Amino acid sequence: MQEKVEAYIEEVRPLIQGHGGDVEFVSMDGNTVYLRLHGACHACPHAMMTLKNGIEAEMRERLSPDLTVERVLDD
Repeated sequence: MQEKVEAYIEEVRPLIQGHGGDVEFVSMDGNTVYLRLHGACHACPHAMMTLKNGIEAEMRERLSPDLTVERVLDD
């Protein structure tokens, strides 16, 4: 499943990069996918909407309804 998730993230990256941001796959633990946002997306007030209503919703529809996305903040 991780390979499918990583492939999906690579597919959506150009869309996010087109808005001045980026998304990075960090890890996967069970059904939880950990992603880090960069660029304009990092400080955007709508970042969680992008992750939950965009990326997570599409991954659930296309890959598995059990997937969830969590944001990893910079250390």
